[in-house]
Amino acid sequence: MFLQVVTAAALAVNAYVHAGLAAAFDRVGQQITQGTLFRLEAAVASLVALLVLLFGRRRPVWALAFLVSVSALGAVLLYRYVNVGPLGPLPNMYEPVWWPDKTASAIAEAVGAVTALGGFLITGSPRSASTRAGAPQSDKADGGGG
Repeated sequence: MFLQVVTAAALAVNAYVHAGLAAAFDRVGQQITQGTLFRLEAAVASLVALLVLLFGRRRPVWALAFLVSVSALGAVLLYRYVNVGPLGPLPNMYEPVWWPDKTASAIAEAVGAVTALGGFLITGSPRSASTRAGAPQSDKADGGGG
């Protein structure tokens, strides 16, 4: 439960920061603005935070939380240090500075990635959980002799 709460909180911080900054990054005349991408990030992070809290015993939920967190962290680091330029309809999001909201978001994304990975690793598949609980294993074919 601890990992669920921390992961959901990290995703919520990510969502809050991106939602709060979205309007400042809207640009007239662009097909897809950075503000639109920020709103999409906020929506996805919010949804995944809720999924983690409701269904945190399922590995796919942890995998999704990890992917959302690590992809957001990867994007902020990439666009902080590399001037990628525009990619098709996506705007150039290069911003070679750290400022408080960006730093808070990056920290939350890193925490979310680590805790989501931890949740994924400790949440075993149903088969491995039943094996650990001492459920009988299927017998190997040994010729039926006894």
